[in-house]
Amino acid sequence: MAFTEQDDLFGDPAAPVSARPPAAHQPLAARMRPRRLAEVVGQEHILKPGSLLPRLVAQNRFGSLLFYGPPGCGKTSIAEAIARETNSRFVRINAVMSNVAELREILATARRRPEAATILFIDELHRFNKSQQDLLLPDVEEGSVRLIGATTHNPGFYVNPPLLSRSHLFRLEPLATPAVAGVLRAALTDSERGLGARGVTADDKLLADLAVLCDGDLRRALNALEVIVLGLPEKGAITTADLEVFARERRIRYDADEDEHYDTISAFIKSCRGSDPDAAMYWLAKMLAGGEDPRFIARRLVILASEDVGLADPQALPLTVAAHHACDFIGLPEAELTLAHATLYIATAPKSNSATLALGEAHRVLKEQPVQPVPSPLRDKSGAASKQAGHGKGYQYSHDYPENISGQDYLAKPLKLYTPKTAGWEAKIADRLARWQELKAQMKQRKGGERG
Repeated sequence: MAFTEQDDLFGDPAAPVSARPPAAHQPLAARMRPRRLAEVVGQEHILKPGSLLPRLVAQNRFGSLLFYGPPGCGKTSIAEAIARETNSRFVRINAVMSNVAELREILATARRRPEAATILFIDELHRFNKSQQDLLLPDVEEGSVRLIGATTHNPGFYVNPPLLSRSHLFRLEPLATPAVAGVLRAALTDSERGLGARGVTADDKLLADLAVLCDGDLRRALNALEVIVLGLPEKGAITTADLEVFARERRIRYDADEDEHYDTISAFIKSCRGSDPDAAMYWLAKMLAGGEDPRFIARRLVILASEDVGLADPQALPLTVAAHHACDFIGLPEAELTLAHATLYIATAPKSNSATLALGEAHRVLKEQPVQPVPSPLRDKSGAASKQAGHGKGYQYSHDYPENISGQDYLAKPLKLYTPKTAGWEAKIADRLARWQELKAQMKQRKGGERG
Protein backbone atom coordinates (compact mmCIF):
# COMPACT_ATOMS: atom_id res chain seq x y z
CA MET A 1 0.00 0.00 0.00
CA ALA A 2 1.43 3.35 -1.04
CA PHE A 3 -0.25 5.38 1.66
CA THR A 4 0.60 5.68 5.34
CA GLU A 5 -1.76 6.10 8.27
CA GLN A 6 -1.41 8.02 11.46
CA ASP A 7 -1.17 4.66 13.23
CA ASP A 8 2.21 4.24 11.56
CA LEU A 9 3.31 7.80 12.12
CA PHE A 10 2.16 8.47 15.65
CA GLY A 11 2.21 5.21 17.59
CA ASP A 12 -0.09 2.49 18.88
CA PRO A 13 -3.13 1.85 16.64
CA ALA A 14 -5.33 1.78 19.72
CA ALA A 15 -4.15 5.27 20.64
CA PRO A 16 -3.19 6.89 17.36
CA VAL A 17 -2.33 10.29 18.74
CA SER A 18 0.19 9.13 21.33
CA ALA A 19 3.61 10.30 20.22
CA ARG A 20 6.64 8.06 20.33
CA PRO A 21 10.28 8.93 19.85
CA PRO A 22 11.18 9.18 16.16
CA ALA A 23 13.24 6.38 14.67
CA ALA A 24 16.96 7.13 14.56
CA HIS A 25 17.18 6.24 10.87
CA GLN A 26 14.70 8.96 9.89
CA PRO A 27 16.15 12.08 8.25
CA LEU A 28 16.69 14.98 10.62
CA ALA A 29 13.93 16.98 8.90
CA ALA A 30 11.41 14.22 9.71
CA ARG A 31 12.62 13.82 13.31
CA MET A 32 12.37 17.55 13.98
CA ARG A 33 8.82 17.97 12.69
CA PRO A 34 6.67 20.09 15.03
CA ARG A 35 4.39 18.02 17.28
CA ARG A 36 1.89 20.82 17.90
CA LEU A 37 0.75 23.86 15.96
CA ALA A 38 2.41 26.04 18.57
CA GLU A 39 5.81 24.57 17.56
CA VAL A 40 5.45 25.53 13.88
CA VAL A 41 7.72 28.48 13.07
CA GLY A 42 7.55 31.24 10.52
CA GLN A 43 3.84 31.17 9.64
CA GLU A 44 2.54 33.57 12.26
CA HIS A 45 0.20 35.20 9.74
CA ILE A 46 -2.04 32.10 9.89
CA LEU A 47 -1.00 30.51 13.22
CA LYS A 48 -0.75 33.36 15.73
CA PRO A 49 -3.11 33.01 18.72
CA GLY A 50 -6.64 33.99 17.82
CA SER A 51 -6.20 33.37 14.08
CA LEU A 52 -8.78 31.39 12.15
CA LEU A 53 -6.83 28.14 11.73
CA PRO A 54 -5.84 27.65 15.41
CA ARG A 55 -9.43 28.43 16.44
CA LEU A 56 -10.85 25.87 14.02
CA VAL A 57 -8.38 23.22 15.19
CA ALA A 58 -8.95 23.95 18.90
CA GLN A 59 -12.69 23.46 18.40
CA ASN A 60 -12.15 20.53 16.00
CA ARG A 61 -14.64 22.15 13.67
CA PHE A 62 -12.62 22.56 10.50
CA GLY A 63 -13.57 21.14 7.12
CA SER A 64 -11.24 20.67 4.19
CA LEU A 65 -8.04 22.73 4.15
CA LEU A 66 -5.64 23.67 1.37
CA PHE A 67 -2.09 24.75 2.17
CA TYR A 68 -0.34 26.56 -0.66
CA GLY A 69 3.32 27.48 -0.39
CA PRO A 70 6.90 26.75 -1.48
CA PRO A 71 8.80 23.58 -0.54
CA GLY A 72 9.94 23.26 3.06
CA CYS A 73 7.64 25.92 4.51
CA GLY A 74 5.70 23.59 6.84
CA LYS A 75 2.65 22.30 4.93
CA THR A 76 3.08 18.67 5.99
CA SER A 77 4.10 19.62 9.52
CA ILE A 78 0.95 21.66 10.03
CA ALA A 79 -1.21 18.81 8.71
CA GLU A 80 0.38 16.28 11.09
CA ALA A 81 0.09 18.68 14.02
CA ILE A 82 -3.61 19.17 13.29
CA ALA A 83 -4.14 15.41 13.25
CA ARG A 84 -2.38 15.03 16.61
CA GLU A 85 -4.30 17.84 18.28
CA THR A 86 -7.68 16.56 17.07
CA ASN A 87 -7.09 12.83 17.75
CA SER A 88 -7.77 12.10 14.08
CA ARG A 89 -6.82 9.12 11.98
CA PHE A 90 -4.22 10.45 9.54
CA VAL A 91 -3.87 8.96 6.05
CA ARG A 92 -1.17 10.42 3.88
CA ILE A 93 -0.72 9.94 0.14
CA ASN A 94 1.40 11.60 -2.52
CA ALA A 95 -0.53 12.56 -5.65
CA VAL A 96 2.43 11.63 -7.85
CA MET A 97 2.39 7.99 -6.74
CA SER A 98 -1.30 7.49 -6.01
CA ASN A 99 -4.03 6.30 -8.37
CA VAL A 100 -7.81 6.06 -8.56
CA ALA A 101 -7.98 2.50 -7.18
CA GLU A 102 -5.98 3.43 -4.09
CA LEU A 103 -8.04 6.57 -3.59
CA ARG A 104 -11.31 4.59 -3.77
CA GLU A 105 -10.02 2.15 -1.15
CA ILE A 106 -8.99 4.95 1.22
CA LEU A 107 -12.37 6.67 0.89
CA ALA A 108 -14.28 3.40 1.38
CA THR A 109 -12.31 2.65 4.56
CA ALA A 110 -13.03 6.14 5.88
CA ARG A 111 -16.77 5.63 5.27
CA ARG A 112 -16.65 2.37 7.24
CA ARG A 113 -14.88 4.07 10.17
CA PRO A 114 -16.70 7.36 10.78
CA GLU A 115 -15.68 7.32 14.46
CA ALA A 116 -12.00 7.59 13.45
CA ALA A 117 -12.46 11.12 12.03
CA THR A 118 -10.15 10.47 9.10
CA ILE A 119 -7.94 13.25 7.81
CA LEU A 120 -6.77 12.54 4.26
CA PHE A 121 -3.57 14.43 3.57
CA ILE A 122 -2.71 14.68 -0.13
CA ASP A 123 0.76 16.00 -0.83
CA GLU A 124 1.28 17.67 -4.22
CA LEU A 125 -2.48 17.84 -4.75
CA HIS A 126 -1.94 19.73 -8.02
CA ARG A 127 -0.67 16.49 -9.55
CA PHE A 128 -4.14 14.92 -9.33
CA ASN A 129 -6.08 15.21 -12.58
CA LYS A 130 -9.65 16.46 -12.76
CA SER A 131 -11.25 13.03 -12.40
CA GLN A 132 -9.16 12.20 -9.34
CA GLN A 133 -10.07 15.51 -7.73
CA ASP A 134 -13.74 15.00 -8.61
CA LEU A 135 -13.62 11.60 -6.93
CA LEU A 136 -12.95 13.33 -3.60
CA LEU A 137 -15.99 15.61 -3.75
CA PRO A 138 -18.77 13.30 -2.44
CA ASP A 139 -16.78 12.20 0.61
CA VAL A 140 -15.59 15.75 1.31
CA GLU A 141 -19.19 16.97 1.15
CA GLU A 142 -20.50 14.15 3.37
CA GLY A 143 -17.68 14.60 5.85
CA SER A 144 -16.44 11.02 5.52
CA VAL A 145 -12.96 12.49 5.28
CA ARG A 146 -11.51 15.88 5.99
CA LEU A 147 -9.16 16.71 3.17
CA ILE A 148 -5.92 18.56 3.78
CA GLY A 149 -4.22 19.29 0.46
CA ALA A 150 -0.70 20.60 0.09
CA THR A 151 0.51 22.24 -3.11
CA THR A 152 3.36 24.38 -4.33
CA HIS A 153 1.17 25.57 -7.23
CA ASN A 154 -1.49 28.26 -7.27
CA PRO A 155 -4.73 26.40 -6.41
CA GLY A 156 -6.68 28.82 -8.56
CA PHE A 157 -5.08 27.21 -11.62
CA TYR A 158 -4.57 23.61 -10.50
CA VAL A 159 -7.43 22.70 -8.14
CA ASN A 160 -10.92 22.12 -9.51
CA PRO A 161 -13.28 24.98 -8.63
CA PRO A 162 -15.83 22.71 -6.83
CA LEU A 163 -13.10 21.33 -4.57
CA LEU A 164 -11.56 24.77 -4.06
CA SER A 165 -14.90 26.26 -3.07
CA ARG A 166 -15.36 23.58 -0.39
CA SER A 167 -12.00 24.24 1.25
CA HIS A 168 -10.35 26.89 3.40
CA LEU A 169 -7.25 28.11 1.55
CA PHE A 170 -4.17 29.17 3.52
CA ARG A 171 -1.07 30.55 1.85
CA LEU A 172 2.25 29.77 3.52
CA GLU A 173 5.33 31.91 2.92
CA PRO A 174 9.02 30.96 2.62
CA LEU A 175 10.52 30.91 6.09
CA ALA A 176 12.54 33.94 7.14
CA THR A 177 16.24 33.45 7.86
CA PRO A 178 15.91 33.91 11.68
CA ALA A 179 13.14 31.28 11.82
CA VAL A 180 15.21 28.73 9.89
CA ALA A 181 18.36 29.51 11.91
CA GLY A 182 16.40 29.05 15.15
CA VAL A 183 15.27 25.56 14.14
CA LEU A 184 18.81 24.69 13.06
CA ARG A 185 20.05 25.72 16.51
CA ALA A 186 17.39 23.59 18.17
CA ALA A 187 18.29 20.59 15.97
CA LEU A 188 21.97 21.00 16.80
CA THR A 189 21.32 20.87 20.55
CA ASP A 190 18.33 18.48 20.81
CA SER A 191 19.65 15.11 22.02
CA GLU A 192 16.33 13.27 21.67
CA ARG A 193 15.26 14.15 18.14
CA GLY A 194 18.17 16.17 16.79
CA LEU A 195 21.95 16.02 16.64
CA GLY A 196 22.73 17.04 20.22
CA ALA A 197 24.35 13.70 21.07
CA ARG A 198 27.22 14.47 18.70
CA GLY A 199 28.13 17.67 20.55
CA VAL A 200 28.92 19.62 17.37
CA THR A 201 28.88 23.41 17.74
CA ALA A 202 28.29 26.34 15.38
CA ASP A 203 28.09 30.07 15.88
CA ASP A 204 24.91 31.96 15.08
CA LYS A 205 26.31 33.58 11.95
CA LEU A 206 27.14 30.21 10.38
CA LEU A 207 23.63 28.92 11.02
CA ALA A 208 22.18 32.13 9.58
CA ASP A 209 24.42 31.75 6.50
CA LEU A 210 23.20 28.17 6.03
CA ALA A 211 19.61 29.38 6.34
CA VAL A 212 20.22 31.99 3.64
CA LEU A 213 21.70 29.38 1.30
CA CYS A 214 18.53 27.30 1.64
CA ASP A 215 16.15 30.10 0.58
CA GLY A 216 13.49 29.63 3.25
CA ASP A 217 13.28 25.85 2.75
CA LEU A 218 13.51 24.39 6.26
CA ARG A 219 13.63 20.76 5.12
CA ARG A 220 16.56 21.53 2.85
CA ALA A 221 18.33 23.41 5.63
CA LEU A 222 17.92 20.56 8.13
CA ASN A 223 19.10 18.00 5.59
CA ALA A 224 22.16 20.16 4.86
CA LEU A 225 22.91 20.53 8.57
CA GLU A 226 22.68 16.77 9.06
CA VAL A 227 25.13 16.09 6.22
CA ILE A 228 27.61 18.63 7.62
CA VAL A 229 27.40 17.37 11.22
CA LEU A 230 27.68 13.69 10.30
CA GLY A 231 30.80 14.55 8.30
CA LEU A 232 32.50 16.05 11.38
CA PRO A 233 34.00 14.30 14.39
CA GLU A 234 32.01 14.35 17.61
CA LYS A 235 32.33 17.63 19.55
CA GLY A 236 33.70 19.29 16.41
CA ALA A 237 32.77 22.75 15.18
CA ILE A 238 31.15 23.80 11.92
CA THR A 239 33.34 26.26 10.02
CA THR A 240 32.90 28.52 7.03
CA ALA A 241 34.75 25.98 4.91
CA ASP A 242 32.06 23.40 5.69
CA LEU A 243 29.46 25.66 4.09
CA GLU A 244 31.44 26.32 0.93
CA VAL A 245 30.24 23.19 -0.86
CA PHE A 246 26.61 24.25 -0.30
CA ALA A 247 27.37 27.80 -1.38
CA ARG A 248 28.90 26.52 -4.63
CA GLU A 249 25.93 24.25 -5.34
CA ARG A 250 23.25 26.71 -4.24
CA ARG A 251 20.28 26.60 -6.55
CA ILE A 252 17.82 29.43 -6.83
CA ARG A 253 14.22 28.29 -6.37
CA TYR A 254 12.83 28.75 -9.85
CA ASP A 255 10.50 26.23 -11.47
CA ALA A 256 10.14 26.79 -15.19
CA ASP A 257 6.51 27.00 -16.36
CA GLU A 258 5.25 27.04 -12.76
CA ASP A 259 4.34 29.70 -10.18
CA GLU A 260 7.88 30.99 -9.59
CA HIS A 261 8.32 31.44 -13.32
CA TYR A 262 5.21 33.58 -13.67
CA ASP A 263 5.73 35.52 -10.43
CA THR A 264 9.32 36.41 -11.31
CA ILE A 265 8.65 37.50 -14.88
CA SER A 266 5.75 39.58 -13.52
CA ALA A 267 8.11 41.29 -11.07
CA PHE A 268 10.61 41.86 -13.89
CA ILE A 269 8.01 43.44 -16.17
CA LYS A 270 6.63 45.69 -13.43
CA SER A 271 10.12 46.79 -12.42
CA CYS A 272 10.94 47.77 -16.02
CA ARG A 273 7.60 49.54 -16.35
CA GLY A 274 8.20 51.32 -13.05
CA SER A 275 11.61 52.58 -14.21
CA ASP A 276 13.58 50.77 -11.50
CA PRO A 277 16.75 49.46 -13.22
CA ASP A 278 18.12 47.91 -10.01
CA ALA A 279 15.05 45.79 -9.35
CA ALA A 280 14.81 44.87 -13.05
CA MET A 281 18.41 43.63 -13.03
CA TYR A 282 17.83 41.62 -9.85
CA TRP A 283 14.84 39.77 -11.32
CA LEU A 284 16.70 39.29 -14.59
CA ALA A 285 19.63 37.70 -12.74
CA LYS A 286 17.26 35.46 -10.77
CA MET A 287 15.63 34.20 -13.96
CA LEU A 288 18.98 33.53 -15.59
CA ALA A 289 20.32 31.77 -12.48
CA GLY A 290 17.18 29.63 -12.43
CA GLY A 291 17.69 28.49 -16.01
CA GLU A 292 15.03 30.59 -17.74
CA ASP A 293 15.05 30.56 -21.54
CA PRO A 294 16.75 33.85 -22.59
CA ARG A 295 14.47 34.07 -25.63
CA PHE A 296 11.44 34.17 -23.34
CA ILE A 297 12.92 37.15 -21.49
CA ALA A 298 13.80 38.84 -24.79
CA ARG A 299 10.23 38.42 -26.05
CA ARG A 300 8.91 40.14 -22.94
CA LEU A 301 11.32 43.03 -23.53
CA VAL A 302 10.04 43.41 -27.10
CA ILE A 303 6.47 43.59 -25.78
CA LEU A 304 7.49 46.15 -23.15
CA ALA A 305 9.07 48.29 -25.86
CA SER A 306 5.67 48.85 -27.48
CA GLU A 307 3.34 48.44 -24.52
CA ASP A 308 5.10 50.67 -22.00
CA VAL A 309 7.80 52.71 -23.75
CA GLY A 310 6.10 53.23 -27.07
CA LEU A 311 6.45 56.58 -28.77
CA ALA A 312 8.24 58.11 -25.79
CA ASP A 313 11.36 56.40 -27.19
CA PRO A 314 10.88 54.85 -30.64
CA GLN A 315 14.38 53.30 -30.47
CA ALA A 316 13.25 50.87 -27.78
CA LEU A 317 11.50 48.54 -30.21
CA PRO A 318 14.34 48.05 -32.73
CA LEU A 319 16.80 47.67 -29.85
CA THR A 320 14.77 44.93 -28.14
CA VAL A 321 14.10 43.15 -31.43
CA ALA A 322 17.86 43.18 -32.03
CA ALA A 323 18.36 41.76 -28.51
CA HIS A 324 15.93 38.95 -29.30
CA HIS A 325 17.83 38.07 -32.48
CA ALA A 326 21.14 38.27 -30.63
CA CYS A 327 19.94 35.75 -28.01
CA ASP A 328 19.21 33.33 -30.84
CA PHE A 329 22.62 33.43 -32.50
CA ILE A 330 24.85 34.18 -29.50
CA GLY A 331 23.39 31.92 -26.83
CA LEU A 332 24.30 31.77 -23.17
CA PRO A 333 26.28 32.88 -21.28
CA GLU A 334 27.16 35.83 -23.53
CA ALA A 335 23.50 36.57 -24.26
CA GLU A 336 23.13 37.57 -20.61
CA LEU A 337 24.99 40.78 -21.47
CA THR A 338 22.59 41.49 -24.33
CA LEU A 339 19.60 40.99 -22.04
CA ALA A 340 21.17 43.24 -19.40
CA HIS A 341 21.73 45.92 -22.07
CA ALA A 342 18.11 45.75 -23.27
CA THR A 343 16.71 45.57 -19.73
CA LEU A 344 18.54 48.69 -18.62
CA TYR A 345 17.46 50.53 -21.77
CA ILE A 346 13.79 49.71 -21.19
CA ALA A 347 13.93 50.40 -17.44
CA THR A 348 15.56 53.82 -17.92
CA ALA A 349 13.61 54.91 -21.01
CA PRO A 350 10.79 57.47 -20.78
CA LYS A 351 7.44 55.67 -20.67
CA SER A 352 4.23 56.01 -22.64
CA ASN A 353 1.37 53.55 -22.99
CA SER A 354 -0.45 55.73 -25.53
CA ALA A 355 -0.24 53.01 -28.20
CA THR A 356 -1.85 50.53 -25.79
CA LEU A 357 -4.60 53.00 -24.87
CA ALA A 358 -5.25 54.05 -28.46
CA LEU A 359 -5.59 50.44 -29.63
CA GLY A 360 -7.90 49.64 -26.71
CA GLU A 361 -10.07 52.67 -27.50
CA ALA A 362 -10.27 51.68 -31.18
CA HIS A 363 -11.38 48.17 -30.21
CA ARG A 364 -13.97 49.64 -27.84
CA VAL A 365 -15.45 51.90 -30.52
CA LEU A 366 -15.61 49.04 -33.02
CA LYS A 367 -17.43 46.91 -30.46
CA GLU A 368 -19.90 49.54 -29.26
CA GLN A 369 -20.65 51.61 -32.38
CA PRO A 370 -21.73 50.80 -35.95
CA VAL A 371 -18.78 50.00 -38.20
CA GLN A 372 -17.98 53.02 -40.36
CA PRO A 373 -17.82 52.53 -44.11
CA VAL A 374 -14.63 53.55 -45.89
CA PRO A 375 -15.24 57.06 -47.34
CA SER A 376 -15.47 57.01 -51.13
CA PRO A 377 -12.39 59.25 -51.70
CA LEU A 378 -10.26 56.80 -49.69
CA ARG A 379 -11.37 53.64 -51.47
CA ASP A 380 -9.16 51.79 -53.92
CA LYS A 381 -9.83 52.89 -57.49
CA SER A 382 -8.06 50.03 -59.25
CA GLY A 383 -10.18 48.35 -61.91
CA ALA A 384 -12.91 49.60 -64.20
CA ALA A 385 -15.74 48.78 -61.78
CA SER A 386 -14.17 50.79 -58.98
CA LYS A 387 -13.56 53.77 -61.22
CA GLN A 388 -17.12 53.57 -62.54
CA ALA A 389 -18.38 53.59 -58.96
CA GLY A 390 -16.40 56.77 -58.29
CA HIS A 391 -13.96 55.24 -55.84
CA GLY A 392 -11.07 57.57 -55.08
CA LYS A 393 -12.83 60.58 -56.53
CA GLY A 394 -12.20 63.69 -54.46
CA TYR A 395 -9.08 62.32 -52.74
CA GLN A 396 -6.67 65.12 -51.86
CA TYR A 397 -3.04 64.08 -52.23
CA SER A 398 -1.35 65.11 -48.97
CA HIS A 399 2.01 65.99 -50.54
CA ASP A 400 0.37 68.73 -52.57
CA TYR A 401 -0.33 70.73 -49.40
CA PRO A 402 1.83 72.62 -46.88
CA GLU A 403 3.19 70.27 -44.20
CA ASN A 404 1.23 67.45 -45.92
CA ILE A 405 -2.03 68.59 -44.35
CA SER A 406 -4.89 68.74 -46.86
CA GLY A 407 -7.70 69.27 -44.38
CA GLN A 408 -9.42 66.09 -45.57
CA ASP A 409 -11.13 63.73 -43.06
CA TYR A 410 -10.20 60.06 -43.11
CA LEU A 411 -13.22 58.80 -41.20
CA ALA A 412 -16.85 59.42 -42.09
CA LYS A 413 -17.37 60.31 -38.45
CA PRO A 414 -14.10 61.63 -36.94
CA LEU A 415 -12.97 60.02 -33.68
CA LYS A 416 -10.41 60.89 -31.02
CA LEU A 417 -8.60 57.64 -30.17
CA TYR A 418 -4.97 58.63 -29.69
CA THR A 419 -3.91 61.05 -26.98
CA PRO A 420 -0.16 61.69 -26.97
CA LYS A 421 1.67 61.88 -23.68
CA THR A 422 4.36 64.40 -22.82
CA ALA A 423 7.27 62.07 -22.00
CA GLY A 424 10.38 61.82 -24.15
CA TRP A 425 9.99 61.94 -27.92
CA GLU A 426 6.21 61.88 -27.68
CA ALA A 427 6.17 65.47 -26.41
CA LYS A 428 7.27 66.49 -29.92
CA ILE A 429 4.48 64.38 -31.40
CA ALA A 430 1.96 66.20 -29.21
CA ASP A 431 3.24 69.56 -30.45
CA ARG A 432 3.20 68.37 -34.06
CA LEU A 433 -0.37 67.06 -33.85
CA ALA A 434 -1.56 70.30 -32.28
CA ARG A 435 0.04 72.26 -35.14
CA TRP A 436 -1.54 69.95 -37.74
CA GLN A 437 -4.94 70.23 -36.08
CA GLU A 438 -4.67 74.00 -36.38
CA LEU A 439 -3.66 73.78 -40.06
CA LYS A 440 -6.47 71.36 -40.77
CA ALA A 441 -9.02 73.72 -39.23
CA GLN A 442 -7.63 76.59 -41.31
CA MET A 443 -7.82 74.53 -44.51
CA LYS A 444 -11.42 73.59 -43.82
CA GLN A 445 -12.31 77.19 -43.07
CA ARG A 446 -10.64 78.36 -46.30
CA LYS A 447 -12.41 75.70 -48.38
CA GLY A 448 -15.71 76.60 -46.78
CA GLY A 449 -15.16 80.26 -47.71
CA GLU A 450 -14.32 79.31 -51.30
CA ARG A 451 -17.52 77.32 -51.64
CA GLY A 452 -19.50 80.22 -50.17
